[in-house]
Amino acid sequence: MASQMKIKAKIKGDVVEVKALMTHPMENGMSKDKESGAVIPAHFIQNVVAKVGDRTLLTALWSGGVSKNPYLSFKFTGAAKGEKVEISWTDSKGATESETAEIE
Repeated sequence: MASQMKIKAKIKGDVVEVKALMTHPMENGMSKDKESGAVIPAHFIQNVVAKVGDRTLLTALWSGGVSKNPYLSFKFTGAAKGEKVEISWTDSKGATESETAEIE
């Protein structure tokens, strides 16, 4: 299965900027199917965790209010070129995805 996430991590000085694009439908449970009129069940990313090694950089708890194919960007210090940033998510149906990127 192809990755559902693209990550870039670049260092400038001592600040690392991470950009991540996640592919996910992010259904809030209130939309209706255009043909049948049936409510589309909720299906969204609930938990996002970003790490460098054993160090947790970010934990985000999301809901159905986040748009389809969410984009996440953040900055941090205390890492070096060549280290790896890992971002993982879990959605409301229990699916998970994880991806890493080397800091450039």
